[in-house]
Amino acid sequence: MSAVLDSLSRFYSSSIGKKFLVALTGLMLVVFILGHMIGNLLVFAGPDAINEYGHMLQTSLHGAGVWIARLGLLAAVLIHIVATIQLTRANRAARKDRYGKEAHKVSSTASRTMIFSGLTILAFIVYHIMHFTVRVGNEYNNPALYSTELHGEQVHNVYKMVIDGFSWWPASAFYIVAMLLLCSHLSHGVASIFQTLGLATHRTWPLFQKLGTAFALLILVGNCSIPIAILVFGYGR
Repeated sequence: MSAVLDSLSRFYSSSIGKKFLVALTGLMLVVFILGHMIGNLLVFAGPDAINEYGHMLQTSLHGAGVWIARLGLLAAVLIHIVATIQLTRANRAARKDRYGKEAHKVSSTASRTMIFSGLTILAFIVYHIMHFTVRVGNEYNNPALYSTELHGEQVHNVYKMVIDGFSWWPASAFYIVAMLLLCSHLSHGVASIFQTLGLATHRTWPLFQKLGTAFALLILVGNCSIPIAILVFGYGR
């Protein structure tokens, strides 16, 4: 066991190990983000669709499934951020010239702000969990207000919770800002995943960059359509 832990420690200590973890956790988060958006868009299919989806998540593995997913997501985000910060520090140290000044490097705005956007996204995830999952500072846990019948069974009214949640403009505004930062992060991060995993070559790199931008725009439009439809156009109210 100690030999395995020692090998893992040496692997993580190397820049290759950190880059691999950043790419792996990034890939996990990309899959989650896409699935989460698709699930959230069920709000446009009506109350039954999103309530059934929410009930399925809440009852998976007798209620443990959703918490395993949440803790796994949080762990992936933390590992992703910590490894990225460590890599950034190492890269900056390596770029210092003999005068002790950091050498100039041409990079995109998205790549230069990856740490800032990543930390902001982490803060948003914590807030989002407290708002819609733990339901701190609201009455979303009140069965008298947020319970509905689905197929003869009383379930949590996810549809009403989403409508009420995004009807409060500060929550919608914070959500949209977080999505803008997330998509700035994704526009660079998605392409970087393929590069780190050795799938991108000099010839295919522009294609992966376009793929990252397209994916980021898809997530931006899909996620922001919900608070905008509710807050601006009064959907569901």
